[in-house]
Amino acid sequence: MAAPKVAVVGAGVIGLSTALCIAETCPSCSVMVLSDQFSPNTTSDVAAGMLIPHTYPGTPIHVQKQWFKETFTYLFAISNSAEASEAGIHLVSGWQVFKNTPKEELPFWSDVVLGFRPMSKAELQKFPQHRFGQAFTTLKCDCPPYLLWLEKRLKATGVQMYTRKVADLWELHSKYNIVVNCAGIGAHQLVGDEKLFPIRGQVLKVHAPWVKNFIRDGEGLTYIYPGIHRVTLGGTREKESWSLSPDPGATKGIFDRCCSLEPSLRGAQDIKVKVGLRPSRQCVRLQREVLSQGGVKLPVVHNYGHGAGGFSVHRGTAKEAARLVGECIAALQGSSSRAKL
Repeated sequence: MAAPKVAVVGAGVIGLSTALCIAETCPSCSVMVLSDQFSPNTTSDVAAGMLIPHTYPGTPIHVQKQWFKETFTYLFAISNSAEASEAGIHLVSGWQVFKNTPKEELPFWSDVVLGFRPMSKAELQKFPQHRFGQAFTTLKCDCPPYLLWLEKRLKATGVQMYTRKVADLWELHSKYNIVVNCAGIGAHQLVGDEKLFPIRGQVLKVHAPWVKNFIRDGEGLTYIYPGIHRVTLGGTREKESWSLSPDPGATKGIFDRCCSLEPSLRGAQDIKVKVGLRPSRQCVRLQREVLSQGGVKLPVVHNYGHGAGGFSVHRGTAKEAARLVGECIAALQGSSSRAKL
């Protein structure tokens, strides 16, 4: 069979990294990325890009840990390379603080991040409202630079990118052998996934270069994540809200909550408000499916539904999706050789 043609639908961090893993593991494939939006207009561009995993209730913990570990290892290598600044990846140390001691004092990812330990009494004095905390060093991706770096890597491996709105996966069957669905929240309409819903997130991007450490309230709603050029302040989690318009009340709430954790932020300048819709479901949809219509079959690999945790697991899930594409290719080659017989 001729070189298999693979279409990846979606150009956020999941789509781009999946396309890159496919190109790296199946060099004989011809890979295209199709999306109606590319950086800086994707949901991933709004994300803070911190590697602190979100838990998926429907996915076994050992699987989530593997995805996180693969992602951390991959980004850690980039952070140790000459490309770190261009890719927007850097180590950042800080604290996760709790008003009450959490049930789980050692999260499943504690031995993947660097130097994880309980906070000392002296450190906790910085947060008088909090009684328990964890200190560690993790990685942060500055999202627009990282997405542009991924696009550059894709072009270097011969992957082509086209701006195109895909309304139905069947549109692609005449031109492509395999379709990979990384449409994020767009999968709600694209494949009619009723289990997928938006969790609206509003964040502020501010200029506060003196803030060097991340601070995250253990509830996960209030966070301060310093990037290379700007600090991300968050956030909101509004289930089933599709609105992309900034809410001034939420902006004030985010700013006040972050200032209570880090009072020096009162001096922050140039506050920009960003809104994104996290594509959420009980578990990431990462599976093969064969669609059939009138005797025609279209192999599809789904990789979407990462919610608030996409950056933390993006490389791990992309590798798994690429492996599933490899299975689809083997099945196609098997059926084409049987057809010749």
